Amino acid sequence: MTILLFGTMLGLLFLTYPMMVPLLAAPIAAVLVFSPDLDPMNLTQQIMGGVKPISLVAVPMFIFAADIISSGQAARRLTDLVLAFFGHIRGGLAITSVAACTIFGAVSGSCQATVVAIGGSLRPRLLEDGYDPSFATGLMINSAGIALLIPPSISMIIYGVATGTSVGDLFIAGIGPGLLVFLVFSLYCYFAAGRMRSVRVRPRNTWSERGREFKKALLALGFPVLVLGAIYSGLASPTEASALAVLYALIVEVLVYRRLKLKDIYRIALSTGLVTGVVFILVGGGAVFSWVIGYAKIPNQVLPPLLGAAPGPVYLMAVISLAYFIACMFVDSIVAIMILSPIFHPVVVATGLDPVLVGVLVTMQAAIGAVSPPFGCNIFTAMAVFRQSYLEAVRRVFGFLISYVLCTVLIIIFPNLSLFLRDLAFR
Repeated sequence: MTILLFGTMLGLLFLTYPMMVPLLAAPIAAVLVFSPDLDPMNLTQQIMGGVKPISLVAVPMFIFAADIISSGQAARRLTDLVLAFFGHIRGGLAITSVAACTIFGAVSGSCQATVVAIGGSLRPRLLEDGYDPSFATGLMINSAGIALLIPPSISMIIYGVATGTSVGDLFIAGIGPGLLVFLVFSLYCYFAAGRMRSVRVRPRNTWSERGREFKKALLALGFPVLVLGAIYSGLASPTEASALAVLYALIVEVLVYRRLKLKDIYRIALSTGLVTGVVFILVGGGAVFSWVIGYAKIPNQVLPPLLGAAPGPVYLMAVISLAYFIACMFVDSIVAIMILSPIFHPVVVATGLDPVLVGVLVTMQAAIGAVSPPFGCNIFTAMAVFRQSYLEAVRRVFGFLISYVLCTVLIIIFPNLSLFLRDLAFR
């Protein structure tokens, strides 16, 4: 059954079928061949059960809030604020791009929305300041991946649903690794800019100019404060906080900034509905795929020779990170999380490893997968937005990928980089 299950999936992928087709067709084919007496309603129930958890309501809400912000003024104001503080140092505009993506990630939770919103405004400025076009594209592709680590993160919500791990704990545990990636990327940009002789350094802003930009961006900075403050003060669950994010986005962009009209909200809501439909189909398909894996007892065949009798925590984290890294390079991270998490989570619990730490590592691999060739979603988003070829888009991503891998290694060696804030807040 294992060969048929994964062979069907990979075969349909290579035939360029949309991801949802092999995800649903492979478990159906495996059941029809090896368990023809099994009631097909079991598969339907697994699909419906996969999209049933109430935590998933937060997904369309955060996507909707991100779409509203991307279409409005918030992203531009955040960018101008960060530029006022970092623009004068070597590689300052590149560091500004990383910082803006990090802050916007705390607003949107979507790496693709971050590519569009921040890349659309900052990449032209990078080119004006003398940055190599491929470097500018690679910077946007990779920096946007930080949005998956900084809460609210859609990938963390999916992992929490798949494993039963607290989404609130995952959110706060992702802050440290997200800031770590920001720091490593900033250092990389500082030294990379030094090798580009054409890059100019912007004049230093005065504190009064910085104060003006801060006032302009104050309402935009309210998004992460509202979402995280509502969750960790106990006033709202992550699901309720997502609804607050939508309400706040509507008030800020429609009533205060007045960039959007009510007719724009209808268009944005339609786009959000299409994206949400795809996400939920992938979640449902991943749930039935995982159920068939468990039904066929595939983990009992695969994990013992891979992990041994008593895997150590470092070795287990390394294997899990590698498995998700490879999976996310070829399929959507939602699919990888839904399929692999039920396989590894029982081993994580049995070993005594903190599921929140593993969830952060998994989210890190989802971020790497979003920016990695051959099928990283950020690459194709950047190609569409910046009108570049595939080879031009991926030419300068590898230095950033090495930085991501370095951050993964640091989190495995020093788990408190991730768990410190969680333990400080809840223990």
